Amino acid sequence: MYEQSSVEQCYLVDLPKLTDARGSLGFIEGSNHIPFNIARVYYLFDVTDGCRRGSHAHKELCQFIFAISGSFEITLDDGFKTKKITLSSPDQGIFVCPMIWRDLEVFSEGAVCMVLASHAYDAGDYIHDYNDFLLGKNIK
Repeated sequence: MYEQSSVEQCYLVDLPKLTDARGSLGFIEGSNHIPFNIARVYYLFDVTDGCRRGSHAHKELCQFIFAISGSFEITLDDGFKTKKITLSSPDQGIFVCPMIWRDLEVFSEGAVCMVLASHAYDAGDYIHDYNDFLLGKNIK
């Protein structure tokens, strides 16, 4: 179903924030600020220096990824093109559609990566081998 997904379908989203003398408050409403209902939330933190996270694709799952604090780089790959983005603000993130390979790296000290997912965890939805990913996209 998603074999033709491309990195062009993955896009940055500016999130709403309210700021006053006390600071800022950010919020996200599923199916309003992002194009899916949120079924799962998880976060990466204390990532070891030089470590890469992700390195997989999802068959059906959509994600919205953003930096709660600090910064990190995300590289998206559709088998033909790649897109590299640095996420460094809690009021901007990236929507990642299914069948896009993702790598997260270059985490700053204290970085926290928040991921909002369209589905509950399902081990069968993951593609961990890049060659299998390419086969699923009918590239090889």
